[in-house]
Amino acid sequence: MTQSALRHIIAIVMSTLSKNEEYPEIPSTRRDDLHNLEEMEEARLVLFMAGNQYMVMEELIGAFQKRHPEVEKIFYETLPPGLALRQILAGGALFQGSMITGRPDIYTSVTKDAIEELDIRGLVDESRIYLHNRIILMVPKGNPANIRNINDLDRDGLRISQPGALEDITKYIVDMYERAGGKALVSRIMEEKRAEGSTILTIVHHRETPLRLGKGTVDVGPVWATEAVHAKREGLGFEVVEVGERLDQRHRVNYYITKLRNAPNHQNAEKFLSFILSEEAQMIYESYGFVPYAKS
Repeated sequence: MTQSALRHIIAIVMSTLSKNEEYPEIPSTRRDDLHNLEEMEEARLVLFMAGNQYMVMEELIGAFQKRHPEVEKIFYETLPPGLALRQILAGGALFQGSMITGRPDIYTSVTKDAIEELDIRGLVDESRIYLHNRIILMVPKGNPANIRNINDLDRDGLRISQPGALEDITKYIVDMYERAGGKALVSRIMEEKRAEGSTILTIVHHRETPLRLGKGTVDVGPVWATEAVHAKREGLGFEVVEVGERLDQRHRVNYYITKLRNAPNHQNAEKFLSFILSEEAQMIYESYGFVPYAKS
């Protein structure tokens, strides 16, 4: 029996043993979040990486494979952790009519809740914190709405690009709103303005926010600072409104990484865990605006 056939059978068994969650569907437009999809069945390492790391992954994977050239084929996703979690729990996901594996070697999340959910179900081998981030407000060039702080977001008619429920950043944004203006501000932005149509949820990623700003369909959007660094590299026109260290969540945002129990590629997963905490990997992350774990 070939390795591909064996992994296919294992995937079917895992799906059967899952908790009968409905298979989530990956939007057909998110092909760019499924990397090396054509090699998925032959991959020697499968990574479900929190989507807000998408800009760093090519360089990170390149550095990892330079250290470990024996790990030739790597399949990785850069979907929101909430969607990837559903994929794991259901035993797979649907994409353009086909089944995508639900059994990664490595899973990363920006909330501990997801890791605890996996642990409750006996799916976690080990987990650790490896990275941090912080939140800023992104506005169009010239800041035409004259946004100076978080409390300005409650204005009538001000259009906000707001990450949806599947994105880990949402939890931290809501906490930021509450720290800035209490539950009243949270309700205003997340409920009232959403009902009015001026809080506009992202479809999959908050990386949609810079594009919306460029098209003029929104006035502001809370994003990871790393999103702004990447947008600048891409030549997009925008400005950043800093919300201050008290509110930007830099002391609360923890990136968690875990090796899944019975990972198909146990040894390679161990290699990746060791690499991601290395000085080399942390320096790569820092160059993209992340806050290294060692500097926390």
